[in-house]
Amino acid sequence: MADYPSRFDRDDLLKCARGELFGPGNAQLPEPPMLMMDRITDISADGGAHGKGHVVAEFDIHPDLWFFECHFPGNPIMPGCLGLDGLWQLTGFNLGWRGWPGRGYALGVGEVKLTGMVRPDRKMLTYYVDFTKAVQTRRLTMGVADGRVEADGEVIYQVKDMKVALSEN
Repeated sequence: MADYPSRFDRDDLLKCARGELFGPGNAQLPEPPMLMMDRITDISADGGAHGKGHVVAEFDIHPDLWFFECHFPGNPIMPGCLGLDGLWQLTGFNLGWRGWPGRGYALGVGEVKLTGMVRPDRKMLTYYVDFTKAVQTRRLTMGVADGRVEADGEVIYQVKDMKVALSEN
């Protein structure tokens, strides 16, 4: 296990996006505007609902975020796929945080439920990722997790069996 902290601020996340946190060729977050969180408040390899690792992160919502202007004019809503991408980003981040090598990519998700919306009057999203499986073998590095997104404390997105892998290719 690599020796990384259990909390990360925005500057740390931007270092990860530039490939400076886990090293070249390893897990990276996207740069803004696709970076879907402002800070990670807790991360582990053995915590969470299943004892296999977790991540908790936050994203500050501002009325001037790029997606509100275009989705939809006159009826601004954050696209649900961006919340799902945030969960995938955090799942891959956890694998890199464990010290496992390779670049992350999403493999899929078993189930998605969108039960609420993010409008410009929301203040903060909180992401919760709970691993059900984290595997590292000679041939495969993969995390499987369940996740949810809360907007100002209200559950608005839930996913089951989200999969992210790391590849050294």
